This record gives sequence, C-alpha cells and structure tokens, in this order.
Amino acid sequence: MRLLVLLLLILLIALQHRLWLGQHSVMEYWAHQTQLGNVEQQNAQLVKRNQLLRADVTDLQIGMDAIEERARNELGLIKQNEVFFRIVTPMEIK
Repeated sequence: MRLLVLLLLILLIALQHRLWLGQHSVMEYWAHQTQLGNVEQQNAQLVKRNQLLRADVTDLQIGMDAIEERARNELGLIKQNEVFFRIVTPMEIK
C-alpha cells in the first residue's frame, strides 16, 4: 500500500512539474498570451496609421483635382496636347 501511495505521489509530482515548468506549460501559455496582446496592440496601431495614410492620399488626390480645376477656371490652365474651346454666350458679349 505504501509503495502504491509513493508511486502515485511521484507521478503527481512529475505531472505537476510538466504542467507548470515543462514544454507547453502554463507558464509558456501565459508568456504567449502576453506576446499575443502586444502584437494585437501593435496591429491596432498600424491599422490606425494605415487609415490615416489612406485619408492623406485621398485628400491629396482630391486636393490636386480641386487645384487643377481652379487653375483651369481662374487662370486658364491648358495642359499639353489639349484643345481649348471657349463658348461665348450673348450675355458675355455685352
């Protein structure tokens, strides 16, 4: 009986050792959870940065179109290889 209890106690200690300190242990799991949290936080920051960059690119594209339109209307911008037609209405002639 004592031998059986001793064997069971040794088995319990071996299993507990593996559970807490061995390969794929609880400690490793906690370390991986911490790393996962850090990586998810970095990903969230990168997603925000990418959204800001996309917004900047869109603003620049729209801004350049607006600047070009204003230059055409107010300054008479004509690009190379374009043909400019001006239609004069009777009201403009007066």
